[in-house]
Amino acid sequence: MEIRNIAIIAHVDHGKTTLTDALMRQTGMTAEGVTMDSNALELERGITIYAKNTSVYYPSRDSGREVTKINIVDTPGHSDFGSEVERVLRSIDTVLLLVDAQEGPMPQTRFVLKKSLELGLKPIVIINKIDKAAARPEEVHELVLELFLELGANDEQLDFTTVYAIGRDGIAKMKLSDESKDLTPLLETILREVPAASGDKNLPARLQSFNLAYDNFLGRLAVCRVYEGIVKSGDVVYVKKGISAKSSAEADDRPTQAKPEFRGKLTKLFSFEGTKRVETDMAAAGDIVMIAGLPTIYIGDTICQSEDAETLPSINIDEPTISMNFLVNDSPFAGREGKFVTGRQIRERLEKELEINVGLKIEWNDENPAIQGYTVYGRGELHIAILLENMRREGFELQVSQPHVIIKENVNGVKMEPFEEVTVDVSDELAGSVISRLTERRGILTSVKQTHGHQRIVIEIPTRGLLGYRGQFIVDTKGNGILSSRFIEFREFVGEIKKTSYGSMVSMEKGKVLAFALDNLQQRGTLYVDPGVEVYVGQVIGNVSKGDDLFVNPTKGKQLTNMRAAGSDDSVYLAATYKLDIEKAMEVMSDDEFIEITPKSVRLRKKVTRK
Repeated sequence: MEIRNIAIIAHVDHGKTTLTDALMRQTGMTAEGVTMDSNALELERGITIYAKNTSVYYPSRDSGREVTKINIVDTPGHSDFGSEVERVLRSIDTVLLLVDAQEGPMPQTRFVLKKSLELGLKPIVIINKIDKAAARPEEVHELVLELFLELGANDEQLDFTTVYAIGRDGIAKMKLSDESKDLTPLLETILREVPAASGDKNLPARLQSFNLAYDNFLGRLAVCRVYEGIVKSGDVVYVKKGISAKSSAEADDRPTQAKPEFRGKLTKLFSFEGTKRVETDMAAAGDIVMIAGLPTIYIGDTICQSEDAETLPSINIDEPTISMNFLVNDSPFAGREGKFVTGRQIRERLEKELEINVGLKIEWNDENPAIQGYTVYGRGELHIAILLENMRREGFELQVSQPHVIIKENVNGVKMEPFEEVTVDVSDELAGSVISRLTERRGILTSVKQTHGHQRIVIEIPTRGLLGYRGQFIVDTKGNGILSSRFIEFREFVGEIKKTSYGSMVSMEKGKVLAFALDNLQQRGTLYVDPGVEVYVGQVIGNVSKGDDLFVNPTKGKQLTNMRAAGSDDSVYLAATYKLDIEKAMEVMSDDEFIEITPKSVRLRKKVTRK
C-alpha cells in the first residue's frame, strides 16, 4: 500500500480542522459530528492548539483501484503555537496551504509558508470558504502567488496546484465553474501531486519523534516518522538525542554521529485511523506511527536499530519572545481552592510540560535565589495563558508576574528586542484611530490597502508595544476589527514606549464586597468584582482612569439610622463588571502586581499587600 504524508497549514480560523473533519467523513473514518479538536480549551475557543494526527484511506476498497493511505497532520493556526507547526513540517512530504477566499494571506500564512518553502516542500494551495458573500478567489489567488515570489519560492514551487473549496460543506473543485458534490477533486489532487512516502525498507529501521503523548497504562508515547527500514513491536532500539527539552540551540551543536543516549524496547506500536489509534505489529519506511516503551524519549530524538546509525537533523524551533515568573501563591486566600499548591508540585508540572511543549523554555533559578519562582519563556501571551489555564483546571494554584519581553544584547553590546508584524483589518472610519494608537506605541506603518470600505493596515511594532493592546483594540473598533501578528526578528531597542496608564483600585479591608460601596466606586473607574465576593487587603478590585493607585473600602455598608431623608433609599444600579480571565488580567496588570490563579478564581493583587 502506498503512503502519502501531508500537513494542513493556514492562518487561524481559515478552516484547517473543518476540512480535515470533512475528509474523514467522506472516507468513512468518522461519523457526523466528530471533530479533531477534542481538547476542552480548543472546543471553547474554536481554535486548534495542539497538532494532531489522523489517516484516511482513498479510494475505497470496493472501487477496484489500489488503496492509498493518507496520513494527515492538523496543525494550529495561531502564531503563539508556531512551534507545533515547525516540528511537524519535517515529518511530512507536502503541505496543503489553506487561504480564506475573503481575507487572503494573513501573517501566519506567511510564517507557515516560509517554513515549508525553506524545507523544499511544494505546497498545494486551497482557497477555502468560496461561498462567502465577500469572497474574492481570483484576487486571493494572485495575492498567494505574490507571497510565493516574495518568499523566494523556486520555479517548481511556483507551479503550485490550486483547489477551490467549501470545507464546511465538504466540497472541492479544480475550477470555480466546475460542479462538485464532495472532496473527490482534492483527494485525487493529493494522489497525483503528493510524492509517495519514500525510504529504503531493507536498511535498519530509523525513526524520528516529532510529537509526544501520554497514556496512564503505557506511559510516554512518541509520534514518529519512519524514515528507513521496518520497525516491529518488541524491537530493541537505540535512542540518540536530537532537540531536548532544554534548548534548541544546544541541539544544533551536537555531532550527527552521536553516541546512543539509552537502549530500550518497543512495547507497542500504533497507527492512526480517523481519530482513533489502532495497535499494529509493524510499520514500514514512510509511515507515521506512535510508539510506546521509551520512557525518556523527547521530540527530535532519533530511534534506530543500529547503534552506529547517523542521527537525523535536529528540529530547530524559533526562540521565545516573552517571559513570566511562576511563583507559589502566598496571598491571604492561599490554599483555599487549589489541590496542588507547593513549589515542588508546580515544578514537576512544568517539567512535564517541557517534554511536549518545544516552544517553551524554563529557568529554575536554583543558583539565583534573588529571583523568585521559576522564569518561564514562551512564544506569546496566549502560549503561556493556555499553559496556565490547563494548570488551573488540573487543580493547581499559583501566582504569576507581569509578562516581559526578552531583551538581548548582540555581539557589539547593543540591546535588541523582538519586533512583530501586525496586520489589522478595519473599516475606513476606524482605521485612523488604530494607526494612531499603534504608532504611539513605536509602531512603523509599512502598508495600507483599501478594498470595499475596509482597510488592511500592516505595522511593524516592538512586542512591548503590542502587550496589553488587544483589549483596547476591541474597544476602539467596537468588536468589528481583526488583529493578527507574527514575530519578525530581534531589532535594536527603541527606548521608552508610552502607553495609557491606569491606576489600580486596591482594597484596604478584607470581607465581602457590598453593592452600596461599589455604587460609589464605579464612578471612579472599572470594577473587576461583583457584590458578595470575598476580598482581602491588597487585592485589586478595579482600575481608575488616573494614573495613581486608589485605596478603597469595598466592604463599607450603608449607615443605619432612624432618620429618613429624601433620596436616601434610592435603589443601587451597578454597571456590568469587567470579568477577569488570565489573558485579560495580563493586559491590565501593573509591574507591581501578581495574577493569583486558582481552580475557581483569577484575581489581581499587589505584590506587597499592605502599605
